[in-house]
Amino acid sequence: MIFSKSYCPHSTRVKELFSSLGVECNVLELDQVDDGAKIQEVLSEITNQKTVPNVFVNKVHVGGCDQTFQAYQSGLLQKLLQEDSAYDYDLIIVGGGSGGLSCAKEAAILGKKVMVLDFVVPSPQGTSWGLGGTCVNVGCIPKKLMHQAALLGQALCDSRKFGWEYDQQVKHNWETMTKAIQNHISSLNWGYRLSLREKAVAYVNSYGEFVEHHKVKATNKKGQETYYTAAQFVIATGERPRYLGIQGDKEYCITSDDLFSLPYCPGKTLVVGASYVALECAGFLAGFGLDVTVMVRSILLRGFDQEMAEKVGSYMEQHGVKFLRKFIPVMIQQLEKGSPGKLKVLAKSTEGTETIEGVYNTVLLAIGRDSCTRKIGLEKIGVKINEKSGKIPVNDVEQTSVPYVYAVGDILEDRPELTPVAIQSGKLLARRLFGASLVKIYHTLFWPLEWTVAGRENNTCYAKIICNKLDHDRVIGFHILGPNAGEVTQGFAAAMKCGLTKQLLDDTIGIHPTCGEVFMTLEITKSSGLDITQKGC
Repeated sequence: MIFSKSYCPHSTRVKELFSSLGVECNVLELDQVDDGAKIQEVLSEITNQKTVPNVFVNKVHVGGCDQTFQAYQSGLLQKLLQEDSAYDYDLIIVGGGSGGLSCAKEAAILGKKVMVLDFVVPSPQGTSWGLGGTCVNVGCIPKKLMHQAALLGQALCDSRKFGWEYDQQVKHNWETMTKAIQNHISSLNWGYRLSLREKAVAYVNSYGEFVEHHKVKATNKKGQETYYTAAQFVIATGERPRYLGIQGDKEYCITSDDLFSLPYCPGKTLVVGASYVALECAGFLAGFGLDVTVMVRSILLRGFDQEMAEKVGSYMEQHGVKFLRKFIPVMIQQLEKGSPGKLKVLAKSTEGTETIEGVYNTVLLAIGRDSCTRKIGLEKIGVKINEKSGKIPVNDVEQTSVPYVYAVGDILEDRPELTPVAIQSGKLLARRLFGASLVKIYHTLFWPLEWTVAGRENNTCYAKIICNKLDHDRVIGFHILGPNAGEVTQGFAAAMKCGLTKQLLDDTIGIHPTCGEVFMTLEITKSSGLDITQKGC
């Protein structure tokens, strides 16, 4: 389907391309139909493209002239033309974390056939986990539970000041805590699987990798391969902890992937890094009474307010956490095996030639995370990534450089991270893709009284509001085309800042006869397709 304009040379080029390929196209010349401007406005809202030609192939939005020729040169256009609707799935999501699961469930609610491919590649220490992604398994949830365990220890100390008396020696049992936490996480894993099953989402515990356009290979833990096709894909593979790239790091160090299910108490621990992950882990480990040192390359909590970051560091030092500033590890050696064993860490100064050594039971690396985008076959279908960071550039609707492939979560370039954002992004993406609009648009034409006697054009002036359906129909967009538009808009702007809703407009008595009163009687939504010409004064 080509939305075109008869006089547009770019539209002509695209039509000639499809003609040369022997492809029959439906062409709508927007300049030759009465509602062409409205159609183009709707297209702009759907595709975020304001120009023509606007090309769709087998329900996939290809784009304009340049994008269509790029797709032709890469072979993607030919692939799209060969495909009919007989894909295995409407949507396949690669990654079963917060964003992927949110998108999958919402798409299924909207009636689509959906599959989730999720496989956790074991860490260098052999740790893996179930469905749900980082937050549930090796992130926010176990971290907060361990933090709570540390707080309970502090509360025991404080309780004496509040009159609690006890003689028994109180100590912390790491194995009891991790078993309880892992049991809780297992219940969450099962809950996610059950939720997908209830919504008829196919869950496959296999590693997803693109092999050609619209096709992925799924490899399970036994190495068995299965192939699936889909009309559209969402990449939601998340990130994994980064390693130092020095001798002994992957052999002997652990990361947050391993800590929360570690079967033994880590003992004397060196935390390498100064991120919030590093400081959170150091904090609760010290809260258990462990000897904890944090090795800092430069500053604490880069990207955060540094006054606050230093106050956090000072508080941690007051509570027993030691800091080695301006040092980085250069080698890790195993002195003794065990649970835990003993490790020797050689580190050098970032400001000179000084070197230091230390012996620890456990070395925990928390120096950042890398996007899981380099080994899933994106290069085979032309999805572009930032070669330095591995993150995926997307447009305003989370679309990658390949029209039918989208992405959500921490793998996106220059977008907010973490679970709450991913959950909302996944849900909104599914709604955009499969038709559940988040907004309701009311509009009407009107004839200003000042124009009537003079015989000026009727039904030329236009009023429109856009309401957020998820926020009590709050007015988030206000448009008026007519006399005194600036004066009218200024008054409504203040009302919008105060949280104006459609109901408040309906409850307001209009000042008659004015242009502004038209907003008090808006009834027709754009989605209804009903006639909006003015019938009375």
